[in-house]
Amino acid sequence: MILSAENIGFEINGKQILNNVSYTFSAGKRTGIIGQNGAGKSTLLKILCLLTKKFTGTVSIDGEDIKTINRSRLAQMIAILPQEKEVPADVTVSQLTSYGRFPHRSLFKSSNPKEDREAIEWALNVTQLSELADRQVSTLSGGERQRTWLSMVLAQRPQILLLDEPTTYLDIRHQLEVMKIISEVNRTCGMTIIMVLHDLNHARIFTDEVVIIKDRQIFASGLSREVLTKESIEKVFDIEADIFTNAKGESMIMPMPKIT
Repeated sequence: MILSAENIGFEINGKQILNNVSYTFSAGKRTGIIGQNGAGKSTLLKILCLLTKKFTGTVSIDGEDIKTINRSRLAQMIAILPQEKEVPADVTVSQLTSYGRFPHRSLFKSSNPKEDREAIEWALNVTQLSELADRQVSTLSGGERQRTWLSMVLAQRPQILLLDEPTTYLDIRHQLEVMKIISEVNRTCGMTIIMVLHDLNHARIFTDEVVIIKDRQIFASGLSREVLTKESIEKVFDIEADIFTNAKGESMIMPMPKIT
């Protein structure tokens, strides 16, 4: 399933946020969207799943304009986990995960209860939450709570998953846990992953391709290790950067303040 954006433009209160953005996201790959704060990354993500409708240009899935696709059918194809989320009161991990099955139901009645149960159990298992299924989400740690939200969108069983800064507010350990889960789902299920990221090393390690947005347009795109160079990082973020090889033989990015 191929998601394409063509000549996307978006403005708010007369201010242009995105201008003539075109990109075809590779099916079954992990793509990171990076850029400075306010570059339009989250806006693009919302446009890709029609959370924001007032844009120019076209977004299509396998050549079909998403504006012509029934909302329920679209939700079965593509899911989004936004950055800001509000936990409903007294909801358990299992219940929140089950909300991901709503697109597969008619008038709140499941058309396939067995398939729903299997999807929920699979999502809880993948996110390592099976033992916490009966816990209230409000009692969980930040990392556990983020995995619960991830479990919900995975239970939706989309073919395309959009994630807006999935590791925000998490410590290093929990950031890596979430990124490893995302990569494992991509590897085992072939799910297309598109995610807004701030951590350049996460973008380098946990993505196959990156799209860099600067000045309302795509500055660069392609294979992560070819696009995330010292030169591109310095131009986009107005910083100095060094790329070095760590003890495991992996190349890492070291951003540094520009010395004037």
